[in-house]
Amino acid sequence: MEVVEMAAPFVRAGEGESTWFLANRMTVKATAESTNGGFGLVESWIPVGHSPPLHVHRREDESFYVLEGRVRFRVGDEELVAEAGSFVFAPRDVPHTFVVEGDSAARVLTLLTPGGGERFFLDAGRIPEGPGLPPPGRPDVEKLRRVASQYEAEIIGPPLSPEGSR
Repeated sequence: MEVVEMAAPFVRAGEGESTWFLANRMTVKATAESTNGGFGLVESWIPVGHSPPLHVHRREDESFYVLEGRVRFRVGDEELVAEAGSFVFAPRDVPHTFVVEGDSAARVLTLLTPGGGERFFLDAGRIPEGPGLPPPGRPDVEKLRRVASQYEAEIIGPPLSPEGSR
């Protein structure tokens, strides 16, 4: 058996490749390349009221660990309310989305297993023009669909609305 030596990946606080993806600021902390294909890890800051479109991944599972805020997830037919310290697992081939609720933005770690899907956010997003969240704007849904197909993911429905706004 061949032993593969790799340097231990280390990304300091505030470091990593960042993108403005939809209304989020996302920073990639680990990639398939840095984890020998094992996983990708992304830290996200997500404003209140934001929800990505309902979507499904065909190549990887997506796990979420809520660091701050209140996030309502839909995974398949289930709805789950996750606050700081909560973990949610969205298996591949299961439609899912979420919406940030409450009075403050959410900070979430997203683990994609195996790695590779973290590049979707970089390819579908844009280079941040400054610190913080991107300015409000309409998402480019056609670009999302096009880039998602390159990562064996599909947009299959609308975003979630925050509770009380339906």
